[in-house]
Amino acid sequence: MNKSYLKILTLIAALLLFSTTSHAAEHYQIDTKGMHASINFKIKHLGYSWLKGRFEKFSGDFSYDAKQPSNSQVSVTIDTASVNSNHAERDKHLRSDEFLDVKKYPTAAFKSQSVTAKADGSLIIKGDFSLHGVKKTIEIHATKVGEGKDPWGGYRAGFSGTTRLKLADYGITYNLGPASTHVDLALEIEGIRQ
Repeated sequence: MNKSYLKILTLIAALLLFSTTSHAAEHYQIDTKGMHASINFKIKHLGYSWLKGRFEKFSGDFSYDAKQPSNSQVSVTIDTASVNSNHAERDKHLRSDEFLDVKKYPTAAFKSQSVTAKADGSLIIKGDFSLHGVKKTIEIHATKVGEGKDPWGGYRAGFSGTTRLKLADYGITYNLGPASTHVDLALEIEGIRQ
């Protein structure tokens, strides 16, 4: 057997091995049209109760590889003016330059840098979060809720995630009291496979 023939056989074997062992992440569009997704927040009010709210407008997508989660990624953009804490006057204050300053910073955004699967099946999504003109690396702790076919001929996958942000890290220094220095985000994300 000559050397060039042996090289060709080796190349074919390598290609066959690669095609059976490599995995492609599936791409999903976050279902904001049907609002099967939400970005919620809560922060302590004076240390006595939880003030809760959400962002009504956002968009994004993600890719997910169940066999090799490290191939996965997520990208989300939030319309900061869409903040809704169920109180019009408070929302006006949250949009002001004392908090979100939505005229100067109309969007917040997250872009993942890595996705790591833990032994219990949960995910650590590490990436850059930009808010109020500041970009910081954060971790989102996520779990898969489920995936499968929908009644309209599509395929969906859904995840829940949480993270905690220190307001001062993003230049938001309005004094809300010592119990209200951090805000918790809860993300419920359902995507439609493209």
